[in-house]
Amino acid sequence: MSKKITIKKGFNIPLAGEAEKTITPIQAGHYAIKPIDFVGVFPKVLVHEGDKVQAGSALFFDKYRENIRFTAPVSGTVKEIRRGAKRVLLEITIEADDIPEYVDFGKANPTSLSREKIVEKLLQSGVWPFIRQRPYSVIANPADDPKAIFISGFDTHPLAPDYNLIVEGQGTDFQTGIDALKKLTSGIVHLNLQQETTPSPVFSNAKNVQINWIAGPHPAGNVGTQINKIDPINKGEVVWYLRPQEVITIGRLFNEGRFNAERIIALTGSEILKPHYIRTHLGATIAGMIRNNVNNGKVRYISGNALTGRKIDSIGYIGFYDSQVTVLPEGDYYEMLGWALPGVGKFSFSDAFPNFLNGKNKKYQLDTNMHGGHRAFVMTGRMEKVFPFDIYPLQLIKSIMVEDIDEMEKLGIYEVDEEDFALIEYIDTSKTEIQTIVRKGIDLMRKEMS
Repeated sequence: MSKKITIKKGFNIPLAGEAEKTITPIQAGHYAIKPIDFVGVFPKVLVHEGDKVQAGSALFFDKYRENIRFTAPVSGTVKEIRRGAKRVLLEITIEADDIPEYVDFGKANPTSLSREKIVEKLLQSGVWPFIRQRPYSVIANPADDPKAIFISGFDTHPLAPDYNLIVEGQGTDFQTGIDALKKLTSGIVHLNLQQETTPSPVFSNAKNVQINWIAGPHPAGNVGTQINKIDPINKGEVVWYLRPQEVITIGRLFNEGRFNAERIIALTGSEILKPHYIRTHLGATIAGMIRNNVNNGKVRYISGNALTGRKIDSIGYIGFYDSQVTVLPEGDYYEMLGWALPGVGKFSFSDAFPNFLNGKNKKYQLDTNMHGGHRAFVMTGRMEKVFPFDIYPLQLIKSIMVEDIDEMEKLGIYEVDEEDFALIEYIDTSKTEIQTIVRKGIDLMRKEMS
């Protein structure tokens, strides 16, 4: 039965630099898969520099779950296997062919396949890592029967991509992906859409799903918020989740018989001269996307959004789960007597600056400056204003910091992911790296429960 939910706690950050609704195709030339994108994965490399690979060829697998394979998003030559300290694998880079070649995994109709056959095809092709689970936000265990699967059909992060635009014209692949996912659970496949907008027919006409309508500010688009309001996780339960482009990739696997890793990426941020959408492939370098399209001055390149994304360099690669690149001014400066100035034209959650003078539709060119150093971590009541879960966020954070396993369980650690605390980190006056703390807590629980 469809549900309508209104999220009252939260906050939208009005950043300048939203992408125009135009899509430009770009052949990036170089692509990379980065193990750092996969929580809890210990990679075992299967290729060498100079090897020729096809799209769908295995690059590495998880040492502790050998059936979890990671495959090439494009065909070409393995250009570099880059390692860091203690020979930790950082990325495998591929120089793409002009004419793509694909491993043939065979076309199939998922409605006529058994669950075992669907899982086998997803694992062999390297598409399985798109499916993640709560708790822990790790790649799902194929042996589990999740109580539900969640697909968030909208994103409320700053400058987030428009999924309605991204899925346009891909209804067949999206539906095939849902049909495959439906075979993987004895529960419900939830497709969650935004009440305030008119959804794409690709979403509204979807079958084999329960469509839920959600309204409210960020983090209404976070799958964690949606799970909490629709089907909360209890100890011992598992929920799987993924995003629309990942559902489409699953659908293409069955309709085309190949790993077609095409992606539409939103190029956003105040430092982009022409923010727009780019059609490329998974793991593309951003070098060609930003060429002659960035303001002069020091900037920060982020794979993902401004709240939860990962910093990369100007020739870095887009993360496995990211559909957005954000470019912001670097905030490496000191502001003389900044605390004492009226701050007209600045932005603040707490109205420390007179935001109301700028109007409700004002977009801000915010930089990465923290505007202060680390301070005492005290109770202010601010966290609860932007945290829509039925959880005490400050108490949970403190229980993680002291590694109190029992308290972490009681306070809801199984329901959350670090992205659910990104807004709290943004408004936190103590300048604490709360997302890092939460991830350490989740990893500790995973270790204790394994």
